[in-house]
Amino acid sequence: MDKASKLIILRGNSGSGKTTTGKALQKKFGQGTMLISQDAIRREMLYVKDGPDTEAGELLKELVQYGKNHSKIIILEGILNSQWYSKLFENLHEEFGNRIFAYYFDIPFEETLNRHKEKPNAHEFGEKEMRDWWKEKDLLGIIPEVYIHKELSLNEVVDMIYGEVTK
Repeated sequence: MDKASKLIILRGNSGSGKTTTGKALQKKFGQGTMLISQDAIRREMLYVKDGPDTEAGELLKELVQYGKNHSKIIILEGILNSQWYSKLFENLHEEFGNRIFAYYFDIPFEETLNRHKEKPNAHEFGEKEMRDWWKEKDLLGIIPEVYIHKELSLNEVVDMIYGEVTK
């Protein structure tokens, strides 16, 4: 699969719509699309904290590599702090080059808070934690990212990304 594999990266603050977008993209691309959620890996599989040198980085790298070998489309989504995961992004840049399609969800804090209140896991954390995690415009630098703004609907975002990846 290597030559044909493309990587979509969805990053942004908590509650910005990354997971919802990732799931919708996976359905739109269909069979052969691998979705890797940082939250599922870090919080559910490994049960580790996020931060510098988190154990999640290595497993995310391994899973993307698996996807590269077995899937046409790999979607990696999560907050994925640019400093904490810099080694991962350097590796992905080397592995995929111009076959990376990266998007940064630039959603205002109040909007992410409103979206969080609608989520099934809203009881697990709240405004205080979201403010602690908040990082304004945490761009990668090494990989160019397209901004996603709150004015775009889920369908508009999914159609835009799908169109860019398939052209």
